[in-house]
Amino acid sequence: MKVKSLINIICISGTIILSSCSSDDDAPIVQVEAPATYEFLRDGESTVSFSGQTTRIAMAEVIISEFTDNTSTEAIIDAMFDHQENVDDFEDADLNSSDKSVRSKTAASADYFSTNATDAAAIKADFDAWIKGQVDEVFPNWAVTATAGNSGVLQEAGGGSDRYVNAKGLEYNQAFAKSLIGALMTDQALNNYLGTAVLDEADNVANNNDGVVADGKPYTTMEHKWDEAYGYLYGASVNPANPNPTIGDDDSFLNKYIGRVEEDSDFAGIADDIYDAFKLGRAAIVAKNYTIRDQQAAIIREKISEIIAIRAVYYLQQGKNSLEETTIDYASAFHDLSEGYGFIYSLQFTRRSDSNAPYFTRTEVQAFIDQLMGGTNGLWDVTPATLQSISETIADKFSFTVTEAGSVIPN
Repeated sequence: MKVKSLINIICISGTIILSSCSSDDDAPIVQVEAPATYEFLRDGESTVSFSGQTTRIAMAEVIISEFTDNTSTEAIIDAMFDHQENVDDFEDADLNSSDKSVRSKTAASADYFSTNATDAAAIKADFDAWIKGQVDEVFPNWAVTATAGNSGVLQEAGGGSDRYVNAKGLEYNQAFAKSLIGALMTDQALNNYLGTAVLDEADNVANNNDGVVADGKPYTTMEHKWDEAYGYLYGASVNPANPNPTIGDDDSFLNKYIGRVEEDSDFAGIADDIYDAFKLGRAAIVAKNYTIRDQQAAIIREKISEIIAIRAVYYLQQGKNSLEETTIDYASAFHDLSEGYGFIYSLQFTRRSDSNAPYFTRTEVQAFIDQLMGGTNGLWDVTPATLQSISETIADKFSFTVTEAGSVIPN
């Protein structure tokens, strides 16, 4: 499309119209309208596909369940994490036959890690270490009451849930699961599939313009890449084309916490903001309008990054509240702080809407973790003042307050 002058962008009810401000009455007007649901067809056949993302989410669910089976072994969990095709690592035959794995896509985005092998390896090593720590430190003390400096179990007050922690009070299962939200789901969606390095790779633009589909497929490569980003949010949904009625209940990862943030009245509407941007961006690809596509990618990056940051602050504040009680429920406090640990870790995979940089670098994230865990006994030693300080530093990078993010909503 040739536009001779300034472009006006108008967005009304999921529709964006690009129009020329030229005096030329014949200047073209291109309208991009999002469908009611995430459904796209070519010659009557669906062009939406994200089965690989659905598979990895399913694998990740099994992996985190192994952290609560004290009969499991490091070898078993490692094999699930780094699954190889046709190896019987899972009870599900479809997962076993898959050539997908969780580890291979952890810290593996084109934009952040294609030229940063050192950090990619270090991040994978962190996940490996959490697996090893659970097996070597926590499993042997499954029935031992945890104390400062000693791993074991703590029960929440009033006969609540048992929490299995390491010597510093950290639940490895929560660290692993919540960090995976950043290192897999967020990193792949924001920094891989929604990035121009992947969307516009090789002949993708020309092929999309000409309607050239991938070999043997009904979709263009660009369409498929956008769908793969979508799959990391909605790939386990009951109805992936219209996921928001059940958002938060479909998996244990990014989907779950979009739902949790949506339930907070301070952030109501964020789930629709993300979903609508995905629909409109995909429609823009079909319309061959890459300006609108990239605008929607920027919205998704901003909103998903907010989800990560909001939940980091939320869990820090819940942990802080517990530590300020006259009688401290350490099991509850450490559970919240372990989840907060994972969301803090995930901050390094967030993405500013206007750049190729995260809201917090790996160095900054490590500094937060050092504040949480750096004392002799880790979470046993952390103070409410430290938790408040980290919370404020995170919130200051975003448009929400600590009070808004820390308000009590379902876990």
